[in-house]
Amino acid sequence: MTQKQTDSAPIAEYFNAVTDPRVDRTKRHKLIDIIIIAICAVICGAKSWDDIELFAHEKYTWLKRFLELPNGIPSHDTFNRVFTHLDPEEFRASFMAWMETLVTLTNGEVVAIDGKTLRRSHTKGHGAIHMISAWACANALVLGQEKVSGKSNEITAIPKLLKLIEIAGCLVTIDAMGCQTEIAKTIIEQGADYLLAVKGNQRHLQQDIKKLFAEVPGKTDDHDQVSELNRGRQETRECWIISTPEHLSRIRNHQAWRNLTQVALVKCTRTVKGKTTTESRYYISSASSTAQQTLVATRSHWSIENSLHWVLDVTFREDDSRIRAGYSAENFAVLRHMALNFLKRDTTTKRSLKGKQLKAALSEKYLEKIMGI
Repeated sequence: MTQKQTDSAPIAEYFNAVTDPRVDRTKRHKLIDIIIIAICAVICGAKSWDDIELFAHEKYTWLKRFLELPNGIPSHDTFNRVFTHLDPEEFRASFMAWMETLVTLTNGEVVAIDGKTLRRSHTKGHGAIHMISAWACANALVLGQEKVSGKSNEITAIPKLLKLIEIAGCLVTIDAMGCQTEIAKTIIEQGADYLLAVKGNQRHLQQDIKKLFAEVPGKTDDHDQVSELNRGRQETRECWIISTPEHLSRIRNHQAWRNLTQVALVKCTRTVKGKTTTESRYYISSASSTAQQTLVATRSHWSIENSLHWVLDVTFREDDSRIRAGYSAENFAVLRHMALNFLKRDTTTKRSLKGKQLKAALSEKYLEKIMGI
């Protein structure tokens, strides 16, 4: 996976198609001005509508260089009202269209799919919002996201997200919740391969794969092992692959899994302070991967937890956010993803994300650079 060096168009152009939810008589401020100010503010660490208004007032002279601002700076109430009613699907679609111009996905690159709950986004009568994200592991960028409907779950949201992003040639990794025949079919139809974790949610599947590995010890088609020592923790990960059609045919209902090519067993042994634990995980895949490649892919998948979800909580304080009215929580989640991508893309400084946020807040030149203004 590679990042394209320049945007094919200024970022504002990707949001011109977003429908303004306001009636004409209330449009004192241009929608694109409101969106661009919000993106800039969240990059610099804003976590609320009040923060965004404060940022805009402090940066008025700078913002005026490239925004019209016909009636000055919008109030925090204006930001709140606009993002509360802004169509989140249009907003997400604009974000994903922008991402397609920035990242070129190459054959075999890992795209991890996983969900995260916005814990304080619940309102009376409505539970907290759950968002599914697609994470480009190699470049550590969010490719897109989809809200999980209150009347459904990840199983129905994942195919919808997969159809909205360009994943041809990639290896899509999903945890056990996404181990569904329909999801596997969608991934294949999008021109990608799948590597799906297997647990007990699929009738007979885990049981049959366990039995298969037990019956062919020493006769697997490939094996690899890697050991690491990190901060006193010794970890060894082993992978065995079975790809022989004769063996795969012993899995009940194997033909229901589109292009099923191999199954994998990944065994992880950790020793911490003299205590050793062992965990075995099972996978199905449509890719013709080696054991080494499978170890890399399964390890890469967890970067969506460590480099996306953890960062959203620690750096952007997502779980502490009390923004919840209307569509505001969904739309603010998109703002955070955009801000994260802008900060991640910059390689001119070795600062942490928080350090980059501070630098962007202090240096207009740096903020212009990472946004391509």
